[in-house]
Amino acid sequence: MKARLTAPASSTTQPGSTPELLEQIRLRAYELFEQRGRSEGYDLEDWLQAETEVLQRKAKTTAA
Repeated sequence: MKARLTAPASSTTQPGSTPELLEQIRLRAYELFEQRGRSEGYDLEDWLQAETEVLQRKAKTTAA
């Protein structure tokens, strides 16, 4: 089965997210999927982890 490369319906992504931000989250989620050995069934966890990382990184660069 292919990995889901779109945001899960229950994602907590903030309203008004830019396409670039969503792309960064998508790419990071895919990296997490690959790091786990492409194990299926963790797509939501990967997305939420990626979202957290990307948004934290964005907040740090905005605050600096």
